[in-house]
Amino acid sequence: MSNLGQFDSDFYQSNYNIDNQEQSYNDSNAYGNLYGSRNERPQPAFVPPEMLVSSSYAGQFFQPASNQDYYSPSSYVDSFDEEPPLLEELGINFDHIWQKTLTVLNPLKPADGSIMNETDLTGPILFCGVLGASLLLAGKVQFGYVYGTSAIGCLGIHALLNLMSSSGVSYGCVASILGYCLLPMVILSSCAIFFSLQGTFGTVLALVIIGWCSLSASKIVTSALAMEGQQLLIAYPCALLYGLFALLTVF
Repeated sequence: MSNLGQFDSDFYQSNYNIDNQEQSYNDSNAYGNLYGSRNERPQPAFVPPEMLVSSSYAGQFFQPASNQDYYSPSSYVDSFDEEPPLLEELGINFDHIWQKTLTVLNPLKPADGSIMNETDLTGPILFCGVLGASLLLAGKVQFGYVYGTSAIGCLGIHALLNLMSSSGVSYGCVASILGYCLLPMVILSSCAIFFSLQGTFGTVLALVIIGWCSLSASKIVTSALAMEGQQLLIAYPCALLYGLFALLTVF
C-alpha cells in the first residue's frame, strides 16, 4: 500500500503547469511567423504589361456571319417539296404504262418512240405473272417455262436487233417491248380457263393472237429504233417467240 501511495503522489506532483502550455503556444506562433501562415493567401504572379489587353483596343474582331435562311425551317420544307415522287425515282410512270398498254391493244395506233424507248419492266413483269397465274387456273403450272422462254427470247431478239439497227438497243428496252406485247397472250390464256383450245377454234384464235403480238412488237420496235421499212423482218422472229407462248397456252 505504501508503494501505491508513493506512485499517486509522484503522478499528481508533476512539473507540468499552465505556464508550460502558454510557452508552447508562443513557440507555435513564432514558428508560424518564421515560415509563414498556412491560411495566408499567395501573392499573384507577375504579369508583364505588354500582355495586358487594354480596354481601348481599336482593332477589328472576327465575327462569323450568320445566314438566317440556312437555319430557317422554310428551307427544309422547300427542299422536301422539290424532291421527286418515290415512284418517279423508281422509274415507274403509270401514265406511260397506260399509253404502252393502249398501243399494244391497238395495233393500228402509231407508237410514240420517245415513250417506247424507255427501260420499263413494271408492265412486262406484271403481264408475265398474270400469264402464269391464268395458266395455273387452267391446270398448267408453267411459271418456269414462261420466265425462261421470256429471258432466252429477249436475248435472241436483242442480238438480232443490234445486228439490224445502226444505233443499237439495250437489253432492257427489248425486254420492255416484248413484255408489253405479251398482253394479247394473256387474253388467250384467260380463254383457256373457260374452254379448251385444242381444236379448230383454239388454233385459229392462237394464230390471231400470235399475229397480234408480233405486229404490235414490230410496230413499236420500228418506231423506237427508227427502222422504217423493216417491220416484216422484225415481225417474223417475234412471231416465232410468241408462238412458243401459244404452244404453252394451248397444250
